[in-house]
Amino acid sequence: MLLELKQLRIQPGQQLLLEDVSWLQLESILRELGNKRAARLSYSNGRLEIMVPLPEHEKAKEIIGDIVKILLTELGINHDSLGSTTLKNERMSQAVEPDACFYIQNQGAVIGKKRLDLNIDPPPDLIIEIDLTSRTQLTNYQILGVPELWRYDDQGLQINVLQNGEYIKSASSLIFPTIPIVDLVNQYVEQSQFVGGSQALRAFRTWLQEYL
Repeated sequence: MLLELKQLRIQPGQQLLLEDVSWLQLESILRELGNKRAARLSYSNGRLEIMVPLPEHEKAKEIIGDIVKILLTELGINHDSLGSTTLKNERMSQAVEPDACFYIQNQGAVIGKKRLDLNIDPPPDLIIEIDLTSRTQLTNYQILGVPELWRYDDQGLQINVLQNGEYIKSASSLIFPTIPIVDLVNQYVEQSQFVGGSQALRAFRTWLQEYL
């Protein structure tokens, strides 16, 4: 007797790994799980990981995502935030749901679109992944051609930029080259743990307005 996906229970902070999953099976799993769920998926060449994040993961994701939104707004940069939308490219056999993603330079290509298909649409310009309870695999994003990936873990923020199809660590952001992103993200994420998220974000906005 075959188990149905709805019978499985994945606890927060844990992962489920499935091998030899076809693209048709992946599409069926995505339909069964639906859009309103805590679980996130990563699929590459038949290997599917399903992860349910812990609250600490979500807090860091929200703070860092809001920092990016404040930066883009204060700098007057047009953008769209697509959150954890599923990024799929059947031809490349890749699908992944980031913690957060932003269309910036490529915003014009996705305005008004209700669904993304990376067979024809460009990838996001910026991906954010929180690695407090799991480890992000870079393969998905490298193959999909995402130019910039931020990873936040217990050691702080790491910026990865795509060069010749591979990610290299960078001290600065391609999108915010004059802003000390690593120091700022580390400072205000840590501050949010003591004073609260909204208070830390207000402090960051004040700093940025003075800096600019």
